[in-house]
Amino acid sequence: MSEGRTPVPANGNLSGRRRRKAEAPFVRNAPKRSPDAHSGRGDRRPEGRFWRILVLCQIDNFTTLRRHLGRPRADKLAFDVADRITELCPHVRIGTAARSTIEIAFERDSCEAAAADVDRVRSAFQKPVDLDGEFYQLNLQFGIAAAPCSESDEVRLAEAAESALEQAHAENRVVMLDLSRADLAFDKLTLMRELPRAMAAGEMFLQYQPKVHVRRQEISSAEALVRWEHPVRGLILPSDFISVAEQAGEISALTLWTLRQVIADQRTLAGDGQDLTLFINISGVLLADKAFVEEACEIVSNSEAKIGFEITETAVIRDPESAIRHLNRFAEIGVTLAIDDYGAGLSSLAYLKQLPAKELKIDKMFVMQLTSSNRDPLIVRSTIDLAHALEMEVVAEGVETPSALALLSVMGCDMVQGFLISRPLGFDAFRQFLADDSYFSGTGGNASFIRPESFWKRA
Repeated sequence: MSEGRTPVPANGNLSGRRRRKAEAPFVRNAPKRSPDAHSGRGDRRPEGRFWRILVLCQIDNFTTLRRHLGRPRADKLAFDVADRITELCPHVRIGTAARSTIEIAFERDSCEAAAADVDRVRSAFQKPVDLDGEFYQLNLQFGIAAAPCSESDEVRLAEAAESALEQAHAENRVVMLDLSRADLAFDKLTLMRELPRAMAAGEMFLQYQPKVHVRRQEISSAEALVRWEHPVRGLILPSDFISVAEQAGEISALTLWTLRQVIADQRTLAGDGQDLTLFINISGVLLADKAFVEEACEIVSNSEAKIGFEITETAVIRDPESAIRHLNRFAEIGVTLAIDDYGAGLSSLAYLKQLPAKELKIDKMFVMQLTSSNRDPLIVRSTIDLAHALEMEVVAEGVETPSALALLSVMGCDMVQGFLISRPLGFDAFRQFLADDSYFSGTGGNASFIRPESFWKRA
């Protein structure tokens, strides 16, 4: 398909759809709601379906269209596409995940039926569409993840959809990943054997997702996320290999590799003039591992790097005495500690007040429903107030819509992280993201830190 404008007779008119209400964040696999509850487009869940489907639809030529349409109009394109998809498939649950990305969730009797739905949508957008009286070609890419309804791992489904979309871009075709297939349900014993070789062979790599300080309008830090690119199996999802690393006793080696790589990357960033704290995730099993703690402290102390550790509250509850002792040790050598996924586990104020943490990250399940729920805003606001009372800054993860960002800002949230700012980026792309600071400049104090779509691509 050609990019840009194409003057042809009318085939599909999107210009009349101007329902520009604040969009609720997309909720994957939302439960059935009462008739008087708030619902988004097509928020109806059919009964008797045996497959859960998650589709990521991305406007591939968004950057080109933005040059023609202008930024304000281009930022509404995802809503136009979502409206059109809802007309074609009224049974789906749909929402915008970013300025050029739409997420679609539904259930079907078979993967083939789901593929037929997506093909119908794809065919409908092969013709240029009318945007405010002019015709443009929208090039869409589709990444699909399908799982049996008995599969309850939401993270695995979402990561599979992202992997499918990445493959769709590379191969310029619709890609569906069936999570029930044997070649996707990796043999854990095989992965256990391959992990040490993978680390030695350089198959592991890092992506970085920035955190933005809301009041200062600047990137304050970033989270390092480890990935595994297998030479035969391709990208293996973190939900598959992190648990395997824990079971195989390789999680310490993997985390120390990550720590050393993050320190090396931070030196490069410092050479670029970027002074950022880089965070890595620490597994709960390592907080009780004295040998790991000693080696990690030695690595950090000898590096003079600005490092942060993200830990989950459940990791502390597992062995509170050891965890709190070792976390205090990390804090003494200058490691910034953040409590990750707060609210997702068994939150305990008794432990929270004992931790030397400087940041508290609100779990994204509360943030993603912030503008579509009556209770979640109360939980988020009370969590922000609690964290501030304990002299911690608050990070909201899973920020995907401008309306959620605006509400968090009003609530006094300190930092935000999510697809609205950026997807996880490969290191070179992350350096470019940081170098392009033109979007921090604004007039009248209305600076914007939201980056263009060209930066939302993972290396």
